[in-house]
Amino acid sequence: MTARMKAIRYHGPGDVRVEETPVPDCGADEIRVKVDACAVCGTDLKAWRVGNPRIKAPQVMGHEFTGLVESVGADASGFALGDRVVMATSVSCGDCAYCRKGWPNLCLDVSPMGFSYAGGMAEYVTIPARALAQGHVVTVPGHVKPEHAALAEPVSCTVNAANNCHIESGDTVLVMGAGPMGIMNACTARRFGAGRIIMTEVNPTRLEQARAFGFEVLVDPTQQDLAQIVSDETGGLGVDVAIVAAPAAAPQEQAVTLVRKRGTVCLFASLPVEKRQISLDSRAIHYGELRVVGTSDSTPADVEQAVGYLAEGTLPADQLVSHVLELDAVTEAFELMQSGEALRVVLKP
Repeated sequence: MTARMKAIRYHGPGDVRVEETPVPDCGADEIRVKVDACAVCGTDLKAWRVGNPRIKAPQVMGHEFTGLVESVGADASGFALGDRVVMATSVSCGDCAYCRKGWPNLCLDVSPMGFSYAGGMAEYVTIPARALAQGHVVTVPGHVKPEHAALAEPVSCTVNAANNCHIESGDTVLVMGAGPMGIMNACTARRFGAGRIIMTEVNPTRLEQARAFGFEVLVDPTQQDLAQIVSDETGGLGVDVAIVAAPAAAPQEQAVTLVRKRGTVCLFASLPVEKRQISLDSRAIHYGELRVVGTSDSTPADVEQAVGYLAEGTLPADQLVSHVLELDAVTEAFELMQSGEALRVVLKP
């Protein structure tokens, strides 16, 4: 009889089910992982709410997962039974122009876990040969808690942003948006050496959550003059780096007016496709010699860096993981996220 497991499968908008499915096979050039934690991403929430045409439904969801290697194929190497692993879960092809340049997160033929391949909201997940061949699987020191290791993927995206922004020791960093990824960006910026964090948020619940992390300046731009506060905090110069983690046009447009000359604006959050157009002050960019950069996803190297931070304990993982639930409680996880009550919800099979 084929072994069965519990998994969360996406069938379409509003249709995410807890199902019994076969335990996935482990091919000769694959490894199979016994999952013990999978965080729920905003992308998962969006798929539940409005759908995602990129997901090959029906599909096992989840890309922020960790677990222990349970089976190693005869032709797979580099991993031992019992190793804790995480992934750079947007699996690259290794052959396209961007992969050859060392930018696998921008791969032209990317195949994400939970989208193209079965994901980690399940008791077991098989890591495809392509992911192993392209170095997408990263081992984690044994002392790291499963629910903390599950943060490696989202933290790696903030590592990518911090690297793109060239954050240096002593920098003043403005993070616009105090949702889960905004707070993670601020924590990572601090780990990179930022001397001062200014964080903005229009949701009072989110702003109160950010307060617990000890960021130096918290601003509600609907109630306070953000431009004046930034000027006061920086002696009139502007911040060194502004990371826009709010999926809204207004903060993206304002950010270029809040950085110093030769400062950096990072567009971390994506706008909805139907609202993707924004207006930027070209004079501020021109005369200030500003850098406006995008940042998308992460590379295996970013994941390794994130794992290092989690292993050394320099990120407040216990605070970032606000809720730990059983796998069956995925709908409750979505509701907690939608209400703004949760930062990262981790599901445990």
